[in-house]
Amino acid sequence: MLTKTPKQCWEDFVQFVEDCCTATEFHNWIAPIKVSESTENELILEVPNIFVQEYLLENFKQHLQNFIPIKEKGQLALSFVIATPQKRPESKAKPSPLPEPKGQEKYKQILNPQYTFEHFIEGPANQFVKSAALGIAMHPGKSYNPLFIHGGVGLGKTHLLHAIGHYAKAHHKRLKVHCITTEAFINDLVDHLRSKSIYKMKRFYRGLDLLLVDDIQFLQSRLNFEEEFCNTFEALINQNKQIVVACDKPPGQLKLSERMIARMEWGLVANVGIPDLETRVAILQYKAEQKGLKLSHKVAFFIAERIFHNVRQLEGALNRLTAYSRMMGLDVTEEIVESTLSELFQRAPSKRVSVDLILKSVATMFGVRVSDLCGNSRTKNIAFPRQVAMYLAKEMINDSLMKLAASFGGKTHSTLLHAWKKITEQISKDETLRRQIQMARRNLES
Repeated sequence: MLTKTPKQCWEDFVQFVEDCCTATEFHNWIAPIKVSESTENELILEVPNIFVQEYLLENFKQHLQNFIPIKEKGQLALSFVIATPQKRPESKAKPSPLPEPKGQEKYKQILNPQYTFEHFIEGPANQFVKSAALGIAMHPGKSYNPLFIHGGVGLGKTHLLHAIGHYAKAHHKRLKVHCITTEAFINDLVDHLRSKSIYKMKRFYRGLDLLLVDDIQFLQSRLNFEEEFCNTFEALINQNKQIVVACDKPPGQLKLSERMIARMEWGLVANVGIPDLETRVAILQYKAEQKGLKLSHKVAFFIAERIFHNVRQLEGALNRLTAYSRMMGLDVTEEIVESTLSELFQRAPSKRVSVDLILKSVATMFGVRVSDLCGNSRTKNIAFPRQVAMYLAKEMINDSLMKLAASFGGKTHSTLLHAWKKITEQISKDETLRRQIQMARRNLES
């Protein structure tokens, strides 16, 4: 004997979902559902469109079984009706709810004026992807379509997207260019589904010449949105219209359908890497010049050696340093940097470092194989990296020299000691080597 009506069960379910999902998800997908009719044996829900119905059943079916009565055949005592379009007499009172000219205002191009190719500092880690982006901007739809840019946070993906948009708008004035985040695309789709004007959205997106999409990773686990994006994607590609996508990981690591991943791997996949030391110094000096801050080469190196994860952190540090310098009326020195930015410095926590980790790190740094470092080759391109690895092993691992030397293919402790002394002497004379070893130590300890 049921103690609650199906309508009361639905109200309990709604309260449960509101507590366990995000406010945006609840507002977009659950709140629009209304109880159309309720009997002792069945609940009829009114949904604004089929997408809301599918979303409810795909994501909350198991939870619904805990609240909604079950029929004899094991089915939910639940059915749906699609809401009929509302009569809109008020549209006569209001001057055109969605006039075509104003309707396009929501698609007004928003590009960061600082994100241009001229303001993008090029280095070994981003040279290839920057060249590809510039090629796209110069000849949209002619090559590398789609272009998929991936890399970590704050490395310049959004900068390149906006730079392509700026260049295309300046040099191809007739092209329809649109730059959007994936979150904005999803919100756009939801809005048009609610207003039953999805055809307007499709007409806009499929009439573009250049579509720039940021943070595509947010399309994961959103099947309905992924399908609509994929359809738009294919429609543009088939018309030779250019698409550029940015993401925090390569296509193969995304939790998307094989169809979507294959589409994004059609063209060119390019990685934005972490800038090396010299590039970070160049970024700091360029940004400092823009802000009117005097920053010596030595101080720029001092900062770049201690803040190295991404460009955004460098800019944040420079903003803080600029404000402090101007308020206090002081020139920027290493001492000022230390006192002002010390909490931003990326000091890696100490951990157990092994010879294997050192061998892998040094092999990567010098472009050789680990097996070569443990071998007997005495050629300079192998012997020198081996000595660097031995130096790091003695400096970072608290084991006997005999045990450490044995890890290098059975070398003797005197060989390891000789290598340590040689590298120690060279560090005092070779600034480049000193920085390389500093970076190796920092990476090993992180």
